[in-house]
Amino acid sequence: MKLLIKNGTLVLGGGEKKADILIEDGKISKIGENLTADCKIVDASGKHVLPGLIDMHVHLREPGFEGKEDIESGSKAAVAGGFTQVCCMPNTDPVCDNAVVVNYIKNRQREVNLCKINPIGAITKGESGAAMSDIGKMKKAGAVAISDDGKSVMDSNIMRLAMEYASGFGLKCLCHCEDINLVDGGVVNEGYNSTLTGLKGSLRAAEDIMIARDIALAESLNVPVHICHVSTYSGVEIIRSAKKRGVKVTAETCPHYFILTDDIITGFDTNTKVNPPVREDKDRQAIIAGIKDGTLDCIVTDHAPHSLKDKQVEYNLAAFGISGIETSFALSYTYLVKTGILSLCELSQKMSKAPAEILNLEGGELKAGAAADITVVDLNKKYRIDSNKFLSKGKNTPFNGFEVWGKVVCTIVDGEIKYEV
Repeated sequence: MKLLIKNGTLVLGGGEKKADILIEDGKISKIGENLTADCKIVDASGKHVLPGLIDMHVHLREPGFEGKEDIESGSKAAVAGGFTQVCCMPNTDPVCDNAVVVNYIKNRQREVNLCKINPIGAITKGESGAAMSDIGKMKKAGAVAISDDGKSVMDSNIMRLAMEYASGFGLKCLCHCEDINLVDGGVVNEGYNSTLTGLKGSLRAAEDIMIARDIALAESLNVPVHICHVSTYSGVEIIRSAKKRGVKVTAETCPHYFILTDDIITGFDTNTKVNPPVREDKDRQAIIAGIKDGTLDCIVTDHAPHSLKDKQVEYNLAAFGISGIETSFALSYTYLVKTGILSLCELSQKMSKAPAEILNLEGGELKAGAAADITVVDLNKKYRIDSNKFLSKGKNTPFNGFEVWGKVVCTIVDGEIKYEV
């Protein structure tokens, strides 16, 4: 099996370079100018060629919630968004808290055969927060991290034991940081707009307290920790301070946190309801600064697809979450690179190399010998986001109608074209 990508601009660690890529047997065999081969050619003239994007925080819903999404529809959406690998959170039904469910997800990935899917196991059994899952068995079955995403582990001693145990297996805890008692049923950011709308607010402190706790545990134990979907200015500062002290902490954020503010809730559109909530402009500006200075290591989607019936209800009853895997690259390019905040190489680092490094995954670089996981994008393509065209079952996005730049035109996984326009 051979494939030749011709005339593209490669996005490499040290900058951009015009070159061709020859792929053989699922690997990049050669990078150079004027390469030739008797095989299928992908003409990347006028396009940019990136290492395959990696989303380390998605919800594929299967098993149990296939009405919202399943592994096949989620994989189709992923490759359409330029993602060659995704890491799926464990809040399924049954919860991914054992080797059987991990194996089920891996087997479904092989059946669908689109993007690579890396299961994340639950920290606690049933995500109950009460007892640790079989972490070692899940690692052996193919889990790449553990998380109770959607919930915080409120018992600090259980969280301590989980961090120690996971570290012994070379796994990180990916921490959803939310003091559920302090949230107390809040559905939006607590502030002017929550008062204006009458919607119950959630304090930044609910997130910040748990960020600080999990970092304190990691620092005391000298083990790594990863903070999920950071949304507050104060959370960014807590993480920045910890990194300066040498704590082994990494962190992520999502496009909705560096693009939107809680002004969006005033229309009561339930597609704006997400957890943690979109906050104020000072938070948005701090998230951007954290992305730029490296405090926030990577950009993820927190892809959370829902059916119409989950969202077409009053705001307080609607499900939390945004379907984001098909819009993430274009939004990030438009609002971070086109605005001069990041270079394209830096964006590639945030969306490919950093997730690979954090979770010890193969990928993140274009180099000879590497797996041929490649994303080709047309940065000059301007278009309007249309959720009706999503391949995901979830059409729930606050970005419907937004004008963006940067269209994914080809996604290659292990040397095979999985998406092409």
